[in-house]
Amino acid sequence: MIVTKTDQFFRLFTQHDHAKASGEIAKHWPSELFLSEHLREEVEFAIEQHDRAWIPLDDQPTWNKDKQEPHSFMNYPKEVKVEHYQKGVEEVRNESKYAGLLCSHHYLSFFDHSSNDPTIQRYISQEIKKNERIKEELGEQFNEQAFDFHFRLLQFCDDLSLYFCLNEPGIDKENETEMFKRGFRQQFEGIKEKMVAYWEQPDFILLKSGPFAETFSLEIPYKKISKAEIDQHGLKQAYEAAKTKMREAKIESE
Repeated sequence: MIVTKTDQFFRLFTQHDHAKASGEIAKHWPSELFLSEHLREEVEFAIEQHDRAWIPLDDQPTWNKDKQEPHSFMNYPKEVKVEHYQKGVEEVRNESKYAGLLCSHHYLSFFDHSSNDPTIQRYISQEIKKNERIKEELGEQFNEQAFDFHFRLLQFCDDLSLYFCLNEPGIDKENETEMFKRGFRQQFEGIKEKMVAYWEQPDFILLKSGPFAETFSLEIPYKKISKAEIDQHGLKQAYEAAKTKMREAKIESE
């Protein structure tokens, strides 16, 4: 779950809805900047499905007693999260080995590979073994340079969708969530400057140095739940009773 809050409310976006928005962003990446175009369908599938691990978890949001807020993807209990990461990636692998490879690489990037935590060690070891086997099966179809680009594209689409969810529409740059104030971390051949997003208007995001040739629309459903409702009915009942709203904006490159 992606969770934002005010003094009185929480906004909850499911991870899978956020991932589907990431997939929509990927569809607008220009062909001339896309490596191994013949793999595009599988790459877009990976980006769209990269958070399907969260579907069962977000169907039943849980309460973080320490923070007094719903668990988010940032603080969800590690053991349960890792178990579902594995299940979600396996579901993607069953549809496309290459897409599964990208999703696995994405989740592996979240963890410190020198960690002594046995849960993390076991997860990393198992995923690396599976990925190496898949690379062998793909043989010459696997290209390291193209894979690196596809992985960075997944990260970028994921980050732009997160920017869309985590920031209040129309927010000033200085008040944005810290991780995106200075732009996006990914760099791509053919794009010289760092890409930086701005909420120019509540329904319009300008991506400076962005690659998109045309303006396109993005939308993500969410639920807005008052803290009073959670106190009175509990998170599960309040979440189920809340009406689904829609966040919408147009994305344009400059």
